[in-house]
Amino acid sequence: MYRGSLAEIDLTAISYNLKIIKGMSKSSAIMAVVKADAYGHGSVNVAKRLVQDKVDFLSVAFSEEAKELRQAGIDSPIIVLFDPDPVDIITYNLIPVIIDKKSAISLSKEAEKKNKQINVHIKVDTGMGRLGLIGDEIQSIIEIASLKGIKINGIMSHFSDSDSKDTSFALTQIRRFNELKTELSKAGLNIDIFHMANSAAIMSLPESHFDAVRPGLILYGVSPFENESTKNLDLPLLQAMSLKTRLVSLRKVPNNSSISYGKTFITKRESLIGVIAIGYADGFCRMFSNNAHVLIKGYRVPVVGRVCMDLTMVDLTDIKNIVTEQDEVVIMGRQGNEFISACELAHKAGTISYEILTSFGKMATRKVYKD
Repeated sequence: MYRGSLAEIDLTAISYNLKIIKGMSKSSAIMAVVKADAYGHGSVNVAKRLVQDKVDFLSVAFSEEAKELRQAGIDSPIIVLFDPDPVDIITYNLIPVIIDKKSAISLSKEAEKKNKQINVHIKVDTGMGRLGLIGDEIQSIIEIASLKGIKINGIMSHFSDSDSKDTSFALTQIRRFNELKTELSKAGLNIDIFHMANSAAIMSLPESHFDAVRPGLILYGVSPFENESTKNLDLPLLQAMSLKTRLVSLRKVPNNSSISYGKTFITKRESLIGVIAIGYADGFCRMFSNNAHVLIKGYRVPVVGRVCMDLTMVDLTDIKNIVTEQDEVVIMGRQGNEFISACELAHKAGTISYEILTSFGKMATRKVYKD
């Protein structure tokens, strides 16, 4: 008997979402973000589909993630966004993002040692306050461009709040990036690609698309605007991940019975309580205690009592005549006419959909792919 949950990944949905993104970004190149195991969807399987669909680049966080893709036979251009390892960059023919002169010098030395020329992208901090050149960026970029073994192909930045209804700071970041682009041109540096648009900016800030865009969350069919429907933004995305488990026990309990730890739920009638095989060890966090629904037989049923490590209880009284043990339980996704989105669960848990997807994907006992 398997423990925990099954994640179903619809690769066709990812292809569909990519087609929408290409329509919005028009002439911009696509840098598909597959870091963090493709947001929990499985980086190798997802990357292979994206390559088949002709994305221009794949983007990962660390060189170890890129190494996994290369070892799986993926030979597309791969950008390493954070902390690139110079040896891996050269060995696996990767494109590192340079965040400071120190890392540029380190890469230059390794490239010279191996008699290689490495294409790099430079990150500038226009307001994120996390990584990237800050201060006299022009001079720093000129100095990096002079290093042997390095060729600057791209300049990038990252938004801090492009998913906000107030776009004023995002527009300030775009202005700063444009000013940098102009100054680099005046300095005689010819850069092929400028890019800064993430999922939210792709949807709402077309002026940020530049030469390439970096879709992440929307590739997987989830809106970065947590409190807004994608329909309101005319973007009919298809959520690619569904999470399922099973109903392992049915218990008839009398009125005034306590359910789970801490007696946080007391029945107000004779009830049918179902026990489902998922808990916080599987990514179904304790914030869902008395605060979420799952789908069984096409109906929404409430979580009752505290979520346990391996199990969770649900109230099946209203559908007691149609449920049986081992019925399928949908934690996230569609069943019948009902749908539970990653955004809905994020709202219930007081977090963001990114965390929901990566947690469920990482903790799922099994993944299956629909093609």
